[in-house]
Amino acid sequence: MRSPRDDRPAVVAQGPAPRATVRRVLWNGAEVAVTLGLVVLLLVVHQLWWTNREAKAGADRQVQALEHQWQEPSGAASTHDPGSDETGGADPTVPAATPDPSEPPASSADRPTPTWDQAYAILGIPRLGLRAPVAQGISKSAVLNQGYVGHYPATAQPGRPGNFALAGHRNTHGEPFRYINRLRRGDTLTVETRSASYTYVVDKTLAQTSAGDGGVIDPVPRSRVVPGAGYSDPGYYITLTTCTPEFTSKYRLIVWGKLSAMRPR
Repeated sequence: MRSPRDDRPAVVAQGPAPRATVRRVLWNGAEVAVTLGLVVLLLVVHQLWWTNREAKAGADRQVQALEHQWQEPSGAASTHDPGSDETGGADPTVPAATPDPSEPPASSADRPTPTWDQAYAILGIPRLGLRAPVAQGISKSAVLNQGYVGHYPATAQPGRPGNFALAGHRNTHGEPFRYINRLRRGDTLTVETRSASYTYVVDKTLAQTSAGDGGVIDPVPRSRVVPGAGYSDPGYYITLTTCTPEFTSKYRLIVWGKLSAMRPR
């Protein structure tokens, strides 16, 4: 006669997972980690190299296009040149040599306004070997990310009384302002338009200020954050602004210059 205990199912002790399963899990995890690493690497390459390459090439083409346009008769295109009067010639109010800093900033209400987001001037920085197109506005997608330098709306146009204020990327997307920290007092900056070429001379730099320091692009540029940085008298100024430290947008680096000469084209 069978005992009731003989009908109970046998209990089989479970040992550790087979080594093959452990190896498969580790291998799959390694594949995922490598894939993610490659994706991140590709994103970094795209951001730091490809965007620079594409934006720089596009900006160079735009500089060449402007130079080609300016060799043509000035009739139709002169209305987009803030340095020209209604007849297409040089504006008689633009200083021929040393400007009068006591002249108050002129209103832009009666001046031709460049087409929004369209390049209309060329900024040259000989020390850096830079020639970059200047476009109206500081839109990232339409201007700055194209490798262009952007003109702050409501600031003066080149050669005008007040402050011709510009922004540019320091890293990625052509990074035209990457090395403006190397500029020193006495270095020259040139701004070319269809009607004239303007020469500014670097006068002051501000290594770091708040991203919200709007005083640096005022008609009389003066920091509202760093005491004593900037100017107190009206004049003909140029301001270059970019992010600092590199690969961040926490602060702003500022370079200021003064108009020294104007040459009609």
